[in-house]
Amino acid sequence: MRNFSPTNQERRFKAFVSSIGTTQLHLRNPYIVAWWSAAFPGFGHLLLSKYLRGFILSALEIVINVMTNLNLAIVYSYTGQFEMAKDVLEPKLLLLYLPFYIFGIWDSYRSTVDMNKVFLLAEHENAAFPTYSIGALEINYLDKRRPVMAVIWSLLTPGLGHLYIHRVLSAFFVTFWFILFVYLSGLLVAVHHLFLGQAPQATQALHPQWLLFLPSLCGFSVYDSYVNTVENNKLFESEQRKFLNHHYQEHRVTIPAREEWR
Repeated sequence: MRNFSPTNQERRFKAFVSSIGTTQLHLRNPYIVAWWSAAFPGFGHLLLSKYLRGFILSALEIVINVMTNLNLAIVYSYTGQFEMAKDVLEPKLLLLYLPFYIFGIWDSYRSTVDMNKVFLLAEHENAAFPTYSIGALEINYLDKRRPVMAVIWSLLTPGLGHLYIHRVLSAFFVTFWFILFVYLSGLLVAVHHLFLGQAPQATQALHPQWLLFLPSLCGFSVYDSYVNTVENNKLFESEQRKFLNHHYQEHRVTIPAREEWR
């Protein structure tokens, strides 16, 4: 049996299965990845499985955004309260936000273009890669799963769709921030007041600075879990096809002529 390690046994291979998830190369639209980086810095890199960059940029987005009251100013701007928007903005760190924001968009676009080229080379080489991982904490293997179920679980609670397809790092990231945003935004308290028919109290319970993070996070969870479920299914079929061709295609079955059946 071939021994796989984290180092390159081949020049390029298109996937790696570990106990914390399945990492793979596949073709992506650079503009979509850049758009997610624009919606929330770091998300574009998480789509590319570049977790360290994604975590750093996302953390910087949240910290600087909260310290400058940027989301609160956006809410005031959308409601036509421009003077209040200018008053709540904290200028000390506001200009620091721009370099990280622009870098996230540019780097995710550039990385997507490069990784698409690497994927085409890896697809051509068709090198073997590990498809099964078992350890003390987790078991992971290539398998086919339903994209609709990933979407449903992500809609119910962001992060569960990633757990469904065994993307542990993404699941931890999305679930952690979702719980924190929901708690700090007062969303569940507002829902509770709405159930009681207390609309004014529900509005007062909401904190728009934290609430505005949720649409991007929930949308990313649904999109990323769906896309990765589809691509994991394609990867499973590709690996299964290669396995069957290698082990069974050489054993030709001779079909007797029709005259011999009589």
